[in-house]
Amino acid sequence: MAFENLKEGIADVDSNIKEYVGSNVEYFQLKSFKVLMKSITSLTKILLLGAIILVTILMLSFAASYSIGQALGNTYYGFLVVGLFFVIISFIVYLFRNKLDKPLLKKFSKFYFEKYENN
Repeated sequence: MAFENLKEGIADVDSNIKEYVGSNVEYFQLKSFKVLMKSITSLTKILLLGAIILVTILMLSFAASYSIGQALGNTYYGFLVVGLFFVIISFIVYLFRNKLDKPLLKKFSKFYFEKYENN
């Protein structure tokens, strides 16, 4: 009789462990999907907005280059001034590139390590 109770108890523990592992696997699949979808939607928004901003900057650069060129009497000089401006901006961004790590890590760790919010 005691042996039967022990056997049933072990069978219950075994089924409970299997259910627990199954639930954890499902939870991590859902969590991974949530993180993946937030990352994909954020990346899509960033790429779309970035493309629009790049086209805008391109058009404004051509307009500024042409205007500066007319003011200096040579269109070539206008494009040279705007090109040098972008080289300087690129150099400044390059110098401060390590400052971008912290905000990016904060943003993506918020997505990944978000605990029991919106469940």
